Amino acid sequence: MSHPPPSTTLSNPWWALVVLLAGTLLPPLDFFVVNTALPFIQQDLHASDTATQLVVSAYAATYAVFLITGGRLGDLYGRRRVFLAAMAGFSLSSLICGLASSAAMLVFGRILQGAAAAVMAPQALASIHALFPDTHKQRALGLYGVTFGMAAVVGQVMGGWLIDIDLFGLGWRNLFLVNIPVLLVAIPAALMLVPENRAEHPQRLDPIGILLLAAALICLIVPLVEGRHLDWPLWSLVMLLASLPLFLLFWHHEHRLFAQGRDPLVIPAVFDAPGMVRGLLATVFFYAIAPFFLLFAIHQHAYAQLPPLQAGLSVLPLGVGFLIGPLFSGWCISATYQRYVAPVAIVIEALGVWGTGLVAASDHAFWLSITLFLIGAGEGMALPPLVRHVVQRVDRRWAGLAAGLVNSVLQCSSALFVAIEGGLFFPLVGHAFCPARVAQAFTITCIVIGALLLSALLAYPRRADTLTE
Repeated sequence: MSHPPPSTTLSNPWWALVVLLAGTLLPPLDFFVVNTALPFIQQDLHASDTATQLVVSAYAATYAVFLITGGRLGDLYGRRRVFLAAMAGFSLSSLICGLASSAAMLVFGRILQGAAAAVMAPQALASIHALFPDTHKQRALGLYGVTFGMAAVVGQVMGGWLIDIDLFGLGWRNLFLVNIPVLLVAIPAALMLVPENRAEHPQRLDPIGILLLAAALICLIVPLVEGRHLDWPLWSLVMLLASLPLFLLFWHHEHRLFAQGRDPLVIPAVFDAPGMVRGLLATVFFYAIAPFFLLFAIHQHAYAQLPPLQAGLSVLPLGVGFLIGPLFSGWCISATYQRYVAPVAIVIEALGVWGTGLVAASDHAFWLSITLFLIGAGEGMALPPLVRHVVQRVDRRWAGLAAGLVNSVLQCSSALFVAIEGGLFFPLVGHAFCPARVAQAFTITCIVIGALLLSALLAYPRRADTLTE
C-alpha cells in the first residue's frame, strides 16, 4: 500500500523523529525503571505490599486501557497537538509522583502518568506512518523499534544508577523527577520540529465506545496484573469472566455505528486487511518475552546477589543486541528477504532465552552475555517488521488507531504473560527465595517463554499476506 506523503511533512522529517522517539521511550521506560526502586519506595512511604504493587500495576493498567483512545485522539484533533498536551500531562504527573508524601498520592500520580503515556505513545508511531514516505518508513520504524525495546534495558540500568548515586538525597524520587527536564526540552522541540498531521476528514469521538472498551480492558488487565499476588480472589475471576461479554458488546456497538455511517472508536474495516488479524496475533505471542526482564532481575538479585546497579548493568548485552538488531534488519538485509526477517529473528530470540535459562545458574558469565545478546538482537530484528506489518496496512487517516492498537496489544499481552509466567515462576520459587530454587524456577520459566515465542511463528502472516516491498 503506497501513500503520498502529506503536505505538512518537513523537508527533513528525521529531525521530527528525534522528538517523537522521546515520546516513544518515556512510557515504557517509566514502567521498567520503577522495578528496582520498589523496596525503597515501600520503606520510605511505609506502604503495604498491595500499595507497593499498585505503583507498578496502576500505571500498567491505565496505560493499556487508554492506548486505543489515545491513538484516536491524535487522528481527530491533530497528532502534534495531542502529543504536546500528553507530554505536559506526563510532566505534571511525574512531578506528583516525585513529590508524593504517601503511597496513595504516588498511586494517584501513577494513574495520571499512565493516562498521559497512553495518549503520548501512539502519536509517535502514527506520525511516523503519516510523515514518512514509504521509501524511508522502514528505517524510521527500525529506529522506533530500537527506542521502544531499549526502554526495558535502559529502565533497569537507569533505575539502579539513580538509586545508587542518590542525587540531591532524593533517592527513588529521582526516577520520576528526571522526566521533567527531559520534557522541558522535548516540548519546545516538538513545537519547532514536528509538523501537525491528522486525519483529512476529522470524525467525532465515540464516548460510548470509549467507556465500553475501557470497561472491557479494565476487567481483563486489572485481574491479570493484580490476581496472582492476591491468590486470585473471587472479584478477579468475576472481572475476567465479565471481560468477554463487554468486548462483544463493544464490538457490536462499533459495527452498528459503522453500518449507520457514523464514527466508531475502532473502525471494523481495519481488521479486514489481509494478514491484519494474524499480524496482531503474532504480536501477542511475540511479547511473551515481556516478563523476562523482571524475572531476570529477581534472578540476579536472589541468586547472583547483585546490588541494584550491577543487576541493571548485567542486562546490557541484551541492550547492545537490541540496538544492533533493528539497524541490521532495516539497513543490511535485501528487500527480497524482508519477509523472512521476523520469523528468523523470533527463532534467534527463543534460542537466546533458552540459552539464558540454561547458563544463568552457572558461573559462565561469558556465555550469559552471548545468550542475552541473542535475545536482544532477535527481539530488535523482529519488532520493526511486526509493527510495520500492522501499521502500514491501514490508511494514513487511521494511523493513530493502528498505532494505539499495536501498543494496546503489546501491553495486554505483557499483562497476560506476566500472569502466566509469574504464575509458574513464583510457586516454583516458594516463599523462602532459596537461590537454588530461584535458579531452577528461572530455567523452567525460560523454557516456557521460548516455546511461547515460537508460537508467534504459527500466527505470523503467510506469504500471500505480506506487504509488497
